[in-house]
Parts: sequence; structure tokens; C-alpha cells
Amino acid sequence: MSTLATPDNLASLRAALLNESQSTPLAQRFRALFTLKAIPGQESIDIISEGFKDESALLKHELAYVLGQKKDPYALDVLTRVLENEREDPMVRHEAAEAMGAISAQSAVPILEKYLNDPERAVRETCEIALDKIKWDHSNQPSASTSTSSATTQFTSVDPAPGSTSGLLKGKATQASVQELRDVLLDASKPLFERYRAMFALRNIGTDEAIDALADGFADDSALFKHEIAFVFGQLSAPHSVPSLLRVLQNSSEDEMVRHEAAEALGGIATPDVLPLLREWATREDAPRVVRESCVVALDMYEYENSTQFQYADGISAAA
Repeated sequence: MSTLATPDNLASLRAALLNESQSTPLAQRFRALFTLKAIPGQESIDIISEGFKDESALLKHELAYVLGQKKDPYALDVLTRVLENEREDPMVRHEAAEAMGAISAQSAVPILEKYLNDPERAVRETCEIALDKIKWDHSNQPSASTSTSSATTQFTSVDPAPGSTSGLLKGKATQASVQELRDVLLDASKPLFERYRAMFALRNIGTDEAIDALADGFADDSALFKHEIAFVFGQLSAPHSVPSLLRVLQNSSEDEMVRHEAAEALGGIATPDVLPLLREWATREDAPRVVRESCVVALDMYEYENSTQFQYADGISAAA
């Protein structure tokens, strides 16, 4: 059993995540969530699942993400209910479908197939990718951990698709391989799963040239696709991606799902030039709620990255 999973710790984390006091800052609730992410077992999943009653689409989106990263099939029931709730914010439903793909249980296939024609584009595209991920994981293909270059070891996330090795020579990137992956990334005629594989391969390469190729993807018309690029930039934490992320955050005509992910990526990169804009958009009345809240969380991430704190997921000490 995890040393974090004592009854008192779980009670404190639940109280913080669910804002039982009605005065817990959003950033502190996020820290509680990511502490729960590190605690295995059904009890932590039950606590996270209670959070779907909240009014914040951003928080609920993050709850679904964490449930997927835990890779425990026990979470499938609540994720199914979230996906089936057509009154729920599409950003939350999309994340529930992606989480099902991360868990990769074949029992999730029927519900994902059911929503392949959902009216919300982000939902149906996510179901498509999740189904391809499950098919990949349960086929004779090499696992994601062996199908990508050794650079993947720095990323601990369960990705929506394994990075492609196409064009890589003995796991090493060349200028030609970056161009080849860029071509696949930007080819809207190809299946999304294949384009995602190119995306994560470029992440694994991580050079300035690879980042520029990824940034070109922000010209796509799929909000889901663009939000994943912003997420990848957050994982890379490369200052070279900051200009493109700032453009996304400040673009009021961009989908809020993309802008939210750009804000959180900027908070994780935490260079001095991002701070004024995160502060601005955290309080702008004309910004969508999910963008404002993402900037609030990003400011907390910025503070953490520029501090001597040992870890971001310190929800127990924060809740104490």
C-alpha cells in the first residue's frame, strides 16, 4: 500500500479536491488531484470520481485525464458515464474517451464505437484515436515502449498513440526524418492515429526543428489535434515553443480547449516572458472560464517551477 494512502491522508485529499470548505483555491485542488494520481487502488479512484459533480469543466477534464493515466479498469464505469452524458462539456467528454484509450481495455470498445458519430467533433475524433490505440495495444505490434526511440524514457505519460519510428535511423533523428514526420503530421488525409504517432515521434526527438514542425500543426482545423500539440509542448518544457504557445493563448478566435492547454504548457515552461500574459488572461473578463482557470493553474505551476519545492503533487501538505 502507498504510504500516502492512510485514511487521514485520503480524507484530507478528498476535502481539498472536492472543495468541502468552499474556500480551497483551484490550484490547491489540482495539487490534491495529482497527489491522488500517485495513490493506487480503488479508493483514490472513487474520490476522483466524486469530482465530476463540480461545475468547472477544466477540473473535470483533468479528473478524466488522471483516471486514464492510472490505467486501472475500475475507472471505466465512471468514464463511461461521463462520455454518455451529452450535456457535459465536450472537453470533458473528449478526455473521458481518451482516458478509456489510455486504460486500453477491450471492454471499452463498444462504448467508444457508439460515439464515433457524436455531434461534437472533438468527441468523435477522440473515440477514433482511442479505438486505434486499443487495437494497437492488443495487436502483435511492438509496445509503445519499444516502438519509439530511447528518448521516450523521459516521458512517463500514457500517450494517445505510440511515437512512430518511420524515418529514424537506429532511433536517431535526422533532418530528413523530421521533415518526413512533419509531412505526416500535417497531412489531413491520413488517419488521426497516424498523425498522432508522428506528433509523439517529434516530441521524442525534441529538437528546435522538431518543435517548429509541431508548431506548424497549429494551422490545422481540428481543435483536438491542436490541443494535443500544446500538451506535447508542455511535456517538452522547451522555451523554443513559447512564442507559438503565446500566440495560441492570445488568439480569442481559437477554440478554448486549445487555449487552455497552451496556458498550462506555458506555466510548466515558466520562462519570465510568460508571466505577464498568464496574469492578464487569468483575470480578463472577456476570456472563457476554462482559459481563465487554466491561467490560474498555470501561475501556480510557474511558481512551483521557479521555487525550491520538491514536487508539484504535494496535495497532502497543501491540504493540511
